[in-house]
Amino acid sequence: MSGFFGVASKESCLFDLYFGTDYHSHLGTRRAGMATYGSQGFTKSIHNIENSPFRTKFENDLNELEGTMGIGCISDYEPQPIVIRSIHGTYAITTVSKINNTQEIIENVLQHRTHFFEMSNGEVNATELVAALINQKDNLIEGIQYALDTIDGSLSLLLMTPKGIYAARDKHGRTPVILGKKDDARCVTFESFAFLNLGYELDRELGPGEIVCFDDHSCQTLVQPGSDMKICTFLWVYYGYPSATYEGVNVEEMRYNCGKLLARRDAGLQVDVVAGVPDSGTAHAVGYANEIGIPFSRPFIKYTPTWPRSFMPTIQTKRNLIAKMKLIPVHELIQGKKLLLIDDSIVRGTQLRETTEFLYESGAKEVHIRPACPPLLFGCKYLNFSRSTSEHELIARRVIEELEGQENVPMEVLQEYADPDSEKYQKMVDKICEKLNFTSLRYHRLDDMLDSVGLDHCKMCTYCWNGKE
Repeated sequence: MSGFFGVASKESCLFDLYFGTDYHSHLGTRRAGMATYGSQGFTKSIHNIENSPFRTKFENDLNELEGTMGIGCISDYEPQPIVIRSIHGTYAITTVSKINNTQEIIENVLQHRTHFFEMSNGEVNATELVAALINQKDNLIEGIQYALDTIDGSLSLLLMTPKGIYAARDKHGRTPVILGKKDDARCVTFESFAFLNLGYELDRELGPGEIVCFDDHSCQTLVQPGSDMKICTFLWVYYGYPSATYEGVNVEEMRYNCGKLLARRDAGLQVDVVAGVPDSGTAHAVGYANEIGIPFSRPFIKYTPTWPRSFMPTIQTKRNLIAKMKLIPVHELIQGKKLLLIDDSIVRGTQLRETTEFLYESGAKEVHIRPACPPLLFGCKYLNFSRSTSEHELIARRVIEELEGQENVPMEVLQEYADPDSEKYQKMVDKICEKLNFTSLRYHRLDDMLDSVGLDHCKMCTYCWNGKE
Protein backbone atom coordinates (compact mmCIF):
# COMPACT_ATOMS: atom_id res chain seq x y z
CA MET A 1 0.00 0.00 0.00
CA SER A 2 1.03 3.65 -0.17
CA GLY A 3 -0.18 7.02 1.03
CA PHE A 4 0.51 10.66 0.12
CA PHE A 5 0.20 14.20 1.45
CA GLY A 6 0.56 17.58 -0.26
CA VAL A 7 0.68 21.21 0.93
CA ALA A 8 0.48 24.66 -0.67
CA SER A 9 1.17 27.45 1.84
CA LYS A 10 1.86 31.19 1.93
CA GLU A 11 4.83 30.49 4.19
CA SER A 12 7.15 27.48 4.35
CA CYS A 13 5.30 24.20 3.83
CA LEU A 14 7.97 21.98 5.44
CA PHE A 15 6.49 21.52 8.92
CA ASP A 16 3.07 20.51 7.59
CA LEU A 17 4.54 18.37 4.81
CA TYR A 18 6.89 16.54 7.18
CA PHE A 19 4.27 15.61 9.76
CA GLY A 20 1.42 15.14 7.28
CA THR A 21 3.49 12.62 5.33
CA ASP A 22 4.62 10.90 8.53
CA TYR A 23 0.98 10.32 9.49
CA HIS A 24 0.82 7.87 6.55
CA SER A 25 3.55 5.60 7.91
CA HIS A 26 1.08 2.80 8.67
CA LEU A 27 0.54 2.43 4.91
CA GLY A 28 4.10 1.50 3.99
CA THR A 29 7.45 0.43 5.40
CA ARG A 30 9.93 0.48 2.51
CA ARG A 31 10.31 3.85 0.78
CA ALA A 32 9.43 7.45 1.61
CA GLY A 33 10.07 10.78 -0.03
CA MET A 34 9.30 14.48 -0.11
CA ALA A 35 9.61 17.01 -2.94
CA THR A 36 9.24 20.77 -2.54
CA TYR A 37 9.11 23.85 -4.74
CA GLY A 38 10.42 27.24 -3.71
CA SER A 39 13.03 29.89 -4.51
CA GLN A 40 15.59 27.21 -5.36
CA GLY A 41 13.19 25.44 -7.71
CA PHE A 42 12.43 21.77 -7.11
CA THR A 43 14.19 19.91 -4.29
CA LYS A 44 13.69 16.25 -3.40
CA SER A 45 14.68 13.67 -0.82
CA ILE A 46 13.96 9.91 -0.83
CA HIS A 47 15.02 7.36 1.79
CA ASN A 48 14.71 3.67 2.54
CA ILE A 49 12.66 3.39 5.75
CA GLU A 50 12.76 -0.39 6.22
CA ASN A 51 14.95 -0.18 9.32
CA SER A 52 14.02 3.19 10.78
CA PRO A 53 10.92 5.40 10.90
CA PHE A 54 10.13 8.26 8.54
CA ARG A 55 10.86 11.07 10.99
CA THR A 56 14.29 9.70 11.86
CA LYS A 57 15.34 9.47 8.22
CA PHE A 58 14.05 12.88 7.13
CA GLU A 59 14.63 15.21 10.09
CA ASN A 60 18.08 16.20 8.81
CA ASP A 61 16.70 16.87 5.33
CA LEU A 62 14.53 19.72 6.62
CA ASN A 63 17.59 21.97 6.49
CA GLU A 64 18.05 21.30 2.78
CA LEU A 65 14.45 21.23 1.53
CA GLU A 66 12.67 24.55 1.18
CA GLY A 67 9.55 25.93 -0.42
CA THR A 68 5.93 26.91 -0.07
CA MET A 69 4.62 23.84 -1.87
CA GLY A 70 5.42 20.18 -1.35
CA ILE A 71 4.26 16.61 -1.83
CA GLY A 72 5.28 13.55 0.19
CA CYS A 73 4.74 9.82 0.00
CA ILE A 74 5.09 6.65 2.06
CA SER A 75 5.44 3.65 -0.25
CA ASP A 76 5.91 -0.09 -0.04
CA TYR A 77 7.37 -0.32 -3.53
CA GLU A 78 8.73 2.33 -5.88
CA PRO A 79 10.81 5.29 -4.64
CA GLN A 80 8.83 8.51 -5.03
CA PRO A 81 8.02 11.40 -5.48
CA ILE A 82 10.02 11.78 -8.67
CA VAL A 83 10.83 15.02 -10.52
CA ILE A 84 10.16 15.00 -14.27
CA ARG A 85 11.39 17.46 -16.91
CA SER A 86 8.89 17.19 -19.75
CA ILE A 87 7.06 18.90 -22.58
CA HIS A 88 4.82 20.36 -19.85
CA GLY A 89 7.79 21.81 -17.96
CA THR A 90 9.25 20.43 -14.76
CA TYR A 91 6.95 18.83 -12.20
CA ALA A 92 7.05 16.44 -9.24
CA ILE A 93 4.66 13.50 -9.07
CA THR A 94 3.67 10.81 -6.58
CA THR A 95 1.05 8.07 -6.95
CA VAL A 96 -0.98 5.46 -5.13
CA SER A 97 -1.50 2.85 -7.80
CA LYS A 98 -1.62 -0.70 -9.02
CA ILE A 99 -1.00 -1.13 -12.74
CA ASN A 100 -1.94 -4.49 -14.25
CA ASN A 101 -1.17 -3.59 -17.87
CA THR A 102 2.37 -2.31 -17.27
CA GLN A 103 4.01 -4.15 -20.15
CA GLU A 104 1.39 -3.03 -22.65
CA ILE A 105 1.83 0.60 -21.59
CA ILE A 106 5.62 0.37 -21.73
CA GLU A 107 5.53 -1.03 -25.27
CA ASN A 108 3.16 1.71 -26.44
CA VAL A 109 5.18 4.51 -24.86
CA LEU A 110 8.50 3.16 -26.18
CA GLN A 111 7.19 3.65 -29.72
CA HIS A 112 7.69 7.38 -29.09
CA ARG A 113 11.43 6.77 -28.63
CA THR A 114 11.50 7.47 -24.94
CA HIS A 115 13.10 5.33 -22.24
CA PHE A 116 12.59 4.15 -18.64
CA PHE A 117 15.01 3.62 -15.80
CA GLU A 118 14.80 0.18 -14.23
CA MET A 119 14.65 -0.07 -10.45
CA SER A 120 16.94 -2.47 -8.59
CA ASN A 121 14.36 -5.26 -8.90
CA GLY A 122 14.31 -4.90 -12.68
CA GLU A 123 10.84 -3.33 -12.80
CA VAL A 124 9.88 0.08 -14.14
CA ASN A 125 8.92 2.64 -11.50
CA ALA A 126 5.12 2.82 -11.65
CA THR A 127 5.15 6.56 -10.94
CA GLU A 128 7.55 7.15 -13.83
CA LEU A 129 5.23 5.12 -16.04
CA VAL A 130 2.28 7.32 -15.04
CA ALA A 131 4.34 10.43 -15.86
CA ALA A 132 5.14 8.98 -19.30
CA LEU A 133 1.43 8.55 -19.97
CA ILE A 134 0.69 12.11 -18.87
CA ASN A 135 3.37 13.42 -21.21
CA GLN A 136 1.67 11.81 -24.22
CA LYS A 137 -0.98 14.54 -24.22
CA ASP A 138 -0.87 18.26 -25.01
CA ASN A 139 -1.57 19.51 -21.49
CA LEU A 140 -1.50 18.21 -17.94
CA ILE A 141 -5.26 17.93 -17.50
CA GLU A 142 -5.68 15.80 -20.62
CA GLY A 143 -2.57 13.84 -19.65
CA ILE A 144 -3.86 13.02 -16.16
CA GLN A 145 -7.23 11.97 -17.61
CA TYR A 146 -5.43 9.81 -20.16
CA ALA A 147 -3.44 8.10 -17.39
CA LEU A 148 -6.58 7.45 -15.33
CA ASP A 149 -8.35 5.96 -18.35
CA THR A 150 -5.41 3.92 -19.66
CA ILE A 151 -4.37 2.14 -16.49
CA ASP A 152 -5.99 -1.20 -15.72
CA GLY A 153 -6.07 -1.33 -11.94
CA SER A 154 -6.19 1.88 -9.94
CA LEU A 155 -4.49 5.27 -9.84
CA SER A 156 -4.68 8.32 -7.60
CA LEU A 157 -1.98 10.97 -7.85
CA LEU A 158 -0.50 14.30 -6.80
CA LEU A 159 1.40 16.39 -9.35
CA MET A 160 3.18 19.59 -8.32
CA THR A 161 4.10 22.36 -10.76
CA PRO A 162 5.46 25.85 -9.99
CA LYS A 163 1.88 27.15 -10.17
CA GLY A 164 0.08 24.66 -7.93
CA ILE A 165 -0.66 21.06 -6.99
CA TYR A 166 -2.90 18.84 -9.11
CA ALA A 167 -4.76 16.07 -7.28
CA ALA A 168 -6.64 13.28 -9.03
CA ARG A 169 -8.65 10.43 -7.56
CA ASP A 170 -8.91 7.00 -9.15
CA LYS A 171 -11.71 6.92 -11.72
CA HIS A 172 -13.64 4.39 -9.62
CA GLY A 173 -12.73 6.01 -6.31
CA ARG A 174 -10.93 2.89 -5.07
CA THR A 175 -8.63 4.97 -2.87
CA PRO A 176 -9.46 8.25 -1.10
CA VAL A 177 -8.20 11.73 -1.90
CA ILE A 178 -9.22 14.35 0.68
CA LEU A 179 -8.81 18.14 0.74
CA GLY A 180 -8.13 20.25 3.83
CA LYS A 181 -7.83 23.99 4.36
CA LYS A 182 -6.84 26.68 6.87
CA ASP A 183 -6.32 30.43 6.66
CA ASP A 184 -2.91 30.43 5.01
CA ALA A 185 -2.67 26.99 3.38
CA ARG A 186 -4.42 24.11 1.66
CA CYS A 187 -3.54 20.44 1.72
CA VAL A 188 -4.46 17.11 0.15
CA THR A 189 -4.17 13.73 1.84
CA PHE A 190 -4.94 10.01 1.62
CA GLU A 191 -5.79 9.78 5.33
CA SER A 192 -8.33 12.29 6.62
CA PHE A 193 -6.82 12.56 10.10
CA ALA A 194 -3.34 13.50 8.81
CA PHE A 195 -4.09 17.24 8.79
CA LEU A 196 -6.16 17.58 11.98
CA ASN A 197 -3.29 18.30 14.37
CA LEU A 198 -1.78 20.70 11.83
CA GLY A 199 -4.67 23.13 12.11
CA TYR A 200 -6.55 22.21 8.92
CA GLU A 201 -10.24 21.48 8.69
CA LEU A 202 -11.93 19.17 6.24
CA ASP A 203 -12.80 20.82 2.96
CA ARG A 204 -14.16 17.82 1.06
CA GLU A 205 -13.34 14.47 -0.53
CA LEU A 206 -12.74 14.21 -4.26
CA GLY A 207 -15.21 12.10 -6.20
CA PRO A 208 -14.27 9.25 -8.54
CA GLY A 209 -12.10 10.50 -11.41
CA GLU A 210 -12.20 14.11 -10.17
CA ILE A 211 -9.19 16.32 -10.89
CA VAL A 212 -8.49 19.56 -9.02
CA CYS A 213 -5.65 22.08 -8.84
CA PHE A 214 -4.97 24.17 -5.75
CA ASP A 215 -2.56 26.72 -4.35
CA ASP A 216 -2.39 28.30 -0.90
CA HIS A 217 -5.71 30.17 -1.18
CA SER A 218 -8.00 28.46 -3.71
CA CYS A 219 -8.92 25.13 -5.27
CA GLN A 220 -10.35 24.72 -8.76
CA THR A 221 -12.15 21.65 -10.10
CA LEU A 222 -10.75 20.83 -13.55
CA VAL A 223 -12.60 17.57 -14.22
CA GLN A 224 -15.93 16.86 -12.59
CA PRO A 225 -16.34 13.62 -10.60
CA GLY A 226 -18.05 10.58 -12.04
CA SER A 227 -20.79 8.59 -10.34
CA ASP A 228 -19.24 5.11 -10.46
CA MET A 229 -17.87 4.47 -6.97
CA LYS A 230 -16.05 1.25 -6.02
CA ILE A 231 -14.05 2.18 -2.93
CA CYS A 232 -11.98 -0.58 -1.33
CA THR A 233 -13.90 -2.06 1.61
CA PHE A 234 -10.66 -3.43 3.05
CA LEU A 235 -9.68 0.15 3.93
CA TRP A 236 -12.16 0.01 6.79
CA VAL A 237 -11.55 -3.62 7.73
CA TYR A 238 -7.76 -3.36 7.96
CA TYR A 239 -5.73 -0.67 6.21
CA GLY A 240 -7.22 2.53 7.51
CA TYR A 241 -6.00 4.03 10.75
CA PRO A 242 -8.73 4.06 13.46
CA SER A 243 -9.14 7.85 13.32
CA ALA A 244 -9.50 7.90 9.51
CA THR A 245 -12.81 8.55 7.78
CA TYR A 246 -13.69 7.62 4.19
CA GLU A 247 -16.91 8.70 2.48
CA GLY A 248 -18.16 9.95 5.85
CA VAL A 249 -17.65 6.60 7.62
CA ASN A 250 -15.08 6.36 10.42
CA VAL A 251 -12.79 3.31 10.49
CA GLU A 252 -13.07 2.64 14.23
CA GLU A 253 -16.86 2.93 14.14
CA MET A 254 -17.08 0.53 11.19
CA ARG A 255 -14.91 -2.04 12.98
CA TYR A 256 -17.03 -1.73 16.10
CA ASN A 257 -20.14 -2.37 13.97
CA CYS A 258 -18.39 -5.39 12.42
CA GLY A 259 -17.88 -6.89 15.84
CA LYS A 260 -21.52 -6.32 16.79
CA LEU A 261 -22.82 -8.13 13.71
CA LEU A 262 -20.34 -10.96 14.19
CA ALA A 263 -21.64 -11.42 17.75
CA ARG A 264 -25.28 -11.55 16.66
CA ARG A 265 -24.57 -14.74 14.69
CA ASP A 266 -22.76 -16.33 17.64
CA ALA A 267 -25.58 -16.51 20.17
CA GLY A 268 -25.02 -19.32 22.65
CA LEU A 269 -21.24 -19.59 22.26
CA GLN A 270 -19.60 -20.13 25.64
CA VAL A 271 -16.24 -18.39 26.01
CA ASP A 272 -14.52 -16.56 28.86
CA VAL A 273 -12.81 -13.72 27.04
CA VAL A 274 -13.05 -11.81 23.75
CA ALA A 275 -9.77 -10.47 22.35
CA GLY A 276 -8.59 -8.79 19.18
CA VAL A 277 -5.38 -9.43 17.28
CA PRO A 278 -3.62 -6.07 17.67
CA ASP A 279 -3.98 -3.57 16.35
CA SER A 280 -6.68 -3.73 13.69
CA GLY A 281 -8.64 -6.53 15.41
CA THR A 282 -9.10 -4.59 18.64
CA ALA A 283 -12.12 -2.45 17.71
CA HIS A 284 -13.82 -5.46 16.10
CA ALA A 285 -13.36 -7.33 19.39
CA VAL A 286 -14.70 -4.46 21.52
CA GLY A 287 -17.85 -4.33 19.39
CA TYR A 288 -18.27 -8.10 19.69
CA ALA A 289 -17.70 -8.14 23.46
CA ASN A 290 -20.12 -5.30 24.16
CA GLU A 291 -22.82 -6.86 21.99
CA ILE A 292 -22.60 -10.38 23.42
CA GLY A 293 -21.86 -9.40 27.03
CA ILE A 294 -18.55 -11.26 27.42
CA PRO A 295 -15.53 -9.41 28.86
CA PHE A 296 -13.02 -7.86 26.47
CA SER A 297 -9.43 -8.57 27.42
CA ARG A 298 -5.89 -8.22 26.09
CA PRO A 299 -4.26 -11.62 26.68
CA PHE A 300 -1.31 -10.70 24.49
CA ILE A 301 0.33 -7.41 23.61
CA LYS A 302 2.09 -6.44 20.40
CA TYR A 303 5.61 -5.14 20.98
CA THR A 304 5.51 -2.15 18.65
CA PRO A 305 8.79 -0.29 19.29
CA THR A 306 10.89 -2.52 17.03
CA TRP A 307 8.67 -5.00 15.18
CA PRO A 308 7.14 -3.80 11.90
CA ARG A 309 3.89 -4.96 10.31
CA SER A 310 4.39 -8.70 9.98
CA PHE A 311 3.04 -9.17 6.45
CA MET A 312 5.66 -6.85 5.00
CA PRO A 313 8.78 -9.10 4.82
CA THR A 314 8.92 -10.87 1.48
CA ILE A 315 10.80 -13.90 2.88
CA GLN A 316 8.23 -16.30 4.32
CA THR A 317 10.49 -17.61 7.09
CA LYS A 318 11.05 -14.07 8.33
CA ARG A 319 7.32 -13.32 8.14
CA ASN A 320 6.61 -16.35 10.35
CA LEU A 321 9.28 -15.34 12.84
CA ILE A 322 7.88 -11.83 13.26
CA ALA A 323 4.32 -13.11 13.55
CA LYS A 324 5.37 -15.07 16.63
CA MET A 325 8.00 -12.87 18.24
CA LYS A 326 6.19 -9.55 18.22
CA LEU A 327 3.38 -10.85 20.49
CA ILE A 328 4.03 -10.89 24.24
CA PRO A 329 1.70 -13.13 26.32
CA VAL A 330 -0.05 -12.13 29.52
CA HIS A 331 -0.21 -15.61 31.03
CA GLU A 332 -2.57 -14.62 33.83
CA LEU A 333 -5.23 -13.73 31.22
CA ILE A 334 -4.66 -16.86 29.10
CA GLN A 335 -4.18 -19.78 31.49
CA GLY A 336 -7.19 -22.10 31.46
CA LYS A 337 -9.35 -19.66 29.47
CA LYS A 338 -11.68 -20.23 26.54
CA LEU A 339 -10.69 -17.41 24.21
CA LEU A 340 -12.52 -15.90 21.26
CA LEU A 341 -10.08 -14.10 18.99
CA ILE A 342 -11.00 -11.62 16.25
CA ASP A 343 -8.55 -10.76 13.48
CA ASP A 344 -9.19 -8.44 10.53
CA SER A 345 -8.73 -11.28 8.00
CA ILE A 346 -7.05 -14.59 7.24
CA VAL A 347 -4.73 -14.37 4.23
CA ARG A 348 -2.23 -17.23 4.12
CA GLY A 349 -3.20 -18.44 7.59
CA THR A 350 0.41 -18.64 8.72
CA GLN A 351 0.26 -15.80 11.24
CA LEU A 352 -3.01 -16.80 12.85
CA ARG A 353 -1.91 -20.43 13.17
CA GLU A 354 1.27 -19.19 14.88
CA THR A 355 -0.82 -16.98 17.18
CA THR A 356 -3.18 -19.85 18.05
CA GLU A 357 -0.30 -22.20 18.84
CA PHE A 358 1.27 -19.45 20.92
CA LEU A 359 -1.96 -19.12 22.93
CA TYR A 360 -2.22 -22.88 23.48
CA GLU A 361 1.41 -22.98 24.63
CA SER A 362 0.57 -20.15 27.01
CA GLY A 363 -2.21 -22.20 28.63
CA ALA A 364 -5.37 -21.39 26.64
CA LYS A 365 -8.05 -24.08 26.88
CA GLU A 366 -9.87 -23.16 23.64
CA VAL A 367 -9.22 -20.65 20.84
CA HIS A 368 -12.23 -19.67 18.71
CA ILE A 369 -11.47 -17.53 15.65
CA ARG A 370 -13.76 -14.91 14.11
CA PRO A 371 -12.25 -13.05 11.11
CA ALA A 372 -13.84 -9.63 10.52
CA CYS A 373 -14.25 -10.26 6.79
CA PRO A 374 -15.24 -13.23 4.55
CA PRO A 375 -12.70 -15.74 3.20
CA LEU A 376 -10.29 -14.12 0.72
CA LEU A 377 -10.71 -16.06 -2.53
CA PHE A 378 -9.16 -13.72 -5.10
CA GLY A 379 -5.95 -11.69 -5.27
CA CYS A 380 -6.71 -7.98 -5.36
CA LYS A 381 -6.64 -6.48 -8.87
CA TYR A 382 -6.97 -2.90 -7.73
CA LEU A 383 -4.69 -2.24 -4.76
CA ASN A 384 -1.17 -3.46 -4.18
CA PHE A 385 -1.62 -4.82 -0.66
CA SER A 386 -1.36 -8.37 -2.00
CA ARG A 387 1.26 -7.83 -4.70
CA SER A 388 3.47 -10.51 -3.12
CA THR A 389 0.56 -12.90 -2.65
CA SER A 390 -0.69 -15.05 -5.50
CA GLU A 391 -4.24 -16.35 -5.28
CA HIS A 392 -2.89 -19.87 -4.80
CA GLU A 393 -1.16 -18.77 -1.55
CA LEU A 394 -4.47 -17.76 0.02
CA ILE A 395 -5.50 -20.37 2.59
CA ALA A 396 -9.08 -20.43 1.31
CA ARG A 397 -7.95 -21.06 -2.27
CA ARG A 398 -5.49 -23.76 -1.20
CA VAL A 399 -8.26 -25.55 0.65
CA ILE A 400 -10.68 -25.19 -2.28
CA GLU A 401 -8.09 -26.63 -4.66
CA GLU A 402 -7.56 -29.52 -2.26
CA LEU A 403 -11.29 -30.18 -1.96
CA GLU A 404 -11.81 -29.93 -5.73
CA GLY A 405 -8.67 -31.88 -6.61
CA GLN A 406 -7.45 -29.28 -9.12
CA GLU A 407 -5.52 -26.01 -9.14
CA ASN A 408 -7.50 -24.04 -11.72
CA VAL A 409 -10.96 -24.14 -10.17
CA PRO A 410 -13.66 -22.72 -12.50
CA MET A 411 -15.21 -19.38 -11.54
CA GLU A 412 -18.69 -20.86 -11.17
CA VAL A 413 -17.36 -23.30 -8.59
CA LEU A 414 -15.51 -20.53 -6.73
CA GLN A 415 -18.79 -18.62 -6.58
CA GLU A 416 -20.34 -21.56 -4.75
CA TYR A 417 -17.56 -21.41 -2.16
CA ALA A 418 -18.17 -17.67 -1.78
CA ASP A 419 -21.82 -18.31 -0.83
CA PRO A 420 -22.01 -18.55 3.00
CA ASP A 421 -25.23 -20.55 2.77
CA SER A 422 -23.78 -23.28 0.53
CA GLU A 423 -22.55 -26.73 1.49
CA LYS A 424 -19.22 -26.11 -0.26
CA TYR A 425 -18.65 -22.97 1.82
CA GLN A 426 -19.12 -24.86 5.07
CA LYS A 427 -16.78 -27.65 3.96
CA MET A 428 -14.13 -25.03 3.14
CA VAL A 429 -14.49 -23.33 6.52
CA ASP A 430 -14.36 -26.63 8.40
CA LYS A 431 -11.19 -27.63 6.53
CA ILE A 432 -9.50 -24.28 7.23
CA CYS A 433 -10.43 -24.64 10.90
CA GLU A 434 -8.86 -28.10 10.99
CA LYS A 435 -5.68 -27.06 9.18
CA LEU A 436 -5.07 -24.03 11.39
CA ASN A 437 -5.95 -25.88 14.62
CA PHE A 438 -8.75 -23.58 15.77
CA THR A 439 -11.39 -24.73 18.23
CA SER A 440 -14.00 -23.18 15.95
CA LEU A 441 -14.05 -20.81 12.98
CA ARG A 442 -16.75 -18.51 11.67
CA TYR A 443 -16.08 -15.81 9.11
CA HIS A 444 -17.95 -12.52 8.85
CA ARG A 445 -20.59 -12.70 6.12
CA LEU A 446 -20.17 -10.36 3.17
CA ASP A 447 -23.62 -8.83 3.56
CA ASP A 448 -23.04 -8.18 7.28
CA MET A 449 -19.62 -6.67 6.60
CA LEU A 450 -21.02 -4.28 4.00
CA ASP A 451 -23.84 -3.35 6.36
CA SER A 452 -21.15 -2.53 8.95
CA VAL A 453 -19.86 0.21 6.63
CA GLY A 454 -23.29 1.66 5.96
CA LEU A 455 -22.74 2.80 2.36
CA ASP A 456 -24.74 1.49 -0.57
CA HIS A 457 -23.33 -1.98 -1.26
CA CYS A 458 -22.89 -1.17 -4.93
CA LYS A 459 -20.37 1.58 -4.05
CA MET A 460 -17.93 -0.78 -2.33
CA CYS A 461 -15.42 -3.08 -4.02
CA THR A 462 -15.81 -6.74 -2.96
CA TYR A 463 -13.62 -8.38 -5.60
CA CYS A 464 -11.24 -10.18 -3.22
CA TRP A 465 -14.15 -11.96 -1.56
CA ASN A 466 -16.51 -12.80 -4.41
CA GLY A 467 -14.60 -12.01 -7.63
CA LYS A 468 -17.23 -9.48 -8.72
CA GLU A 469 -16.02 -6.20 -10.24
